[in-house]
Amino acid sequence: MTEENKENTSPEAKPAVAVLPVSHKFLIGQKVGMTQLFDAAGSLHAVTVVKTGPCRVAYTRTKEKDGYQAVCLGFGHKVEHRANSAEKGLAKKLDIKPIKHLKEFRVADLAGAAPGQTASVERFAEGEYVDLQGISKGKGFAGGMKRHGFHGGPASHGASDRERAPGSLGSRRSLGRVLPGQRMAGHMGVDTVSVQKVKIVKIIPEENMILVNSGIPGANGSMVYITLTNKKVTVAARENLKAKSKKDAIKGAAKKPAAAAPKK
Repeated sequence: MTEENKENTSPEAKPAVAVLPVSHKFLIGQKVGMTQLFDAAGSLHAVTVVKTGPCRVAYTRTKEKDGYQAVCLGFGHKVEHRANSAEKGLAKKLDIKPIKHLKEFRVADLAGAAPGQTASVERFAEGEYVDLQGISKGKGFAGGMKRHGFHGGPASHGASDRERAPGSLGSRRSLGRVLPGQRMAGHMGVDTVSVQKVKIVKIIPEENMILVNSGIPGANGSMVYITLTNKKVTVAARENLKAKSKKDAIKGAAKKPAAAAPKK
């Protein structure tokens, strides 16, 4: 066996990890916080910073076996003794540490997705519009005015204890009871909330960060699911994105060193 073959078969030499095709426009991220940013035109934007992976493809779902098609991404790692048997088995299969967060994304076409691939910010571009989903902050037990926006009772005529009351809940006749689903005081927050059609202002690839021009539900450090928006994007926005991509391509070509002239 040659020295070259010995190097290739050594336990330290591992094959390069494949990248999930960029046609799959979704990621798992972690909310870092909010800041502000000036764009090239000098406009000031309030932005939320999201740290996105890199994520690992944990497994895929196929229509033949599972009845639907999906790609499951994993984000972050947990201490091994805190992982259950299924999480340890999945980690062993992928040859990584146990994954902390898993999320399935439904897809129309698997298109080259396979377990073990990585996904990062390279699948999105500045100027694109995305949908963001997170878990809202918990507010505890809240009254009808805070929870549902009731206007409360009159503040005059001595009704000092009725100003924030929800009012009557059930009728006296007919059913004579409070119907199921009636809006009233109760637990508020910790709900799945989506913010749609949010513009990506800036991408920092070396730090795996995406800056979006909007607030995101949830506390700092909470999980955020990012997908390409299914809302209609205006023609002007689409043309601006194409022009920027063309400009970046020209700029990248200009940076390449000129080829050396052939020797005579």
